[in-house]
Amino acid sequence: MMQTRRKKLSEWVQQLYFIGPSLFFFSLIVLIPFVMGMYYAFTNWNGVSNEVTWVGLDNFVTIFTGDENFANSFGFTVRFTITAVVLTNAVGFGLALLLTRSIRTKNALRTIFFLPNVIGGLLLGFIWQFIFIKGFSAVGDATGIGFFNLPWLGDAQTGFWGIVIVSVWQGAGYLMVIYIAGLINIPSELMEAADIDGANFVQKLKNIIIPLIMPAVTVCLFLTISNSFKVFDVVYSLTRGGPYKSTEPVTMDIYFEAFTNNRMGLGAAKALIFFLIVAAITLIQVVITKRKEVQS
Repeated sequence: MMQTRRKKLSEWVQQLYFIGPSLFFFSLIVLIPFVMGMYYAFTNWNGVSNEVTWVGLDNFVTIFTGDENFANSFGFTVRFTITAVVLTNAVGFGLALLLTRSIRTKNALRTIFFLPNVIGGLLLGFIWQFIFIKGFSAVGDATGIGFFNLPWLGDAQTGFWGIVIVSVWQGAGYLMVIYIAGLINIPSELMEAADIDGANFVQKLKNIIIPLIMPAVTVCLFLTISNSFKVFDVVYSLTRGGPYKSTEPVTMDIYFEAFTNNRMGLGAAKALIFFLIVAAITLIQVVITKRKEVQS
């Protein structure tokens, strides 16, 4: 009995030795600030002073009854998320289908399409800000094509699509890698049998390819939904939420509320609501797509 206890204690100490440092830093950087944020969501605090007043549910009542900025920013975020998720996955999957074929330069093309994901969001936004303002304008003046002379970052509609373009350009290459990993694991015997049976590409895509890569679809949808809801840096560097807050996502509204308006309590309340909504949506998505996965 004593030897068994010592063995269990030794195993527990070994596990603590390996996971202890990462658990400590995870708690310090993620868990403790998260719990503190939940507490501040029920307070009136400006983020600077030592006076923290408990106000209960007042912040949440303010958000749901008289905060138009939060409702508008949430509407923009939902529209952006739906559009970005559909287009990023479509482009990523299309690139994966293309680059799993017998193309001589497919390895170089994979690298080229993946590179935008390596660039940070702020830097990427500033690069595309120059392209939209200077590059498109120069091309439009040279060719006379009206598409390039649109006010890409100066109008609500074109600003929305400008952000979508940059987000898709940045994220599609990363999803491409995940989809390629799923596509190359499809047994070649199934595809050959489908060819022998006379199945066309659409039939193979619907009945073989998509069902067998559903684990990759689950991962890609989860990543794009969560990242699109949390978009901040690209929007901040491109439009800063303008014009007139028409392209302001929820994350930016929370940022301005907490650090510009010095209402940290209200900003924390918005962040808590936003966290619960995103967590619920991503959980539902994972459950639904997991059920559609083919069990081997």
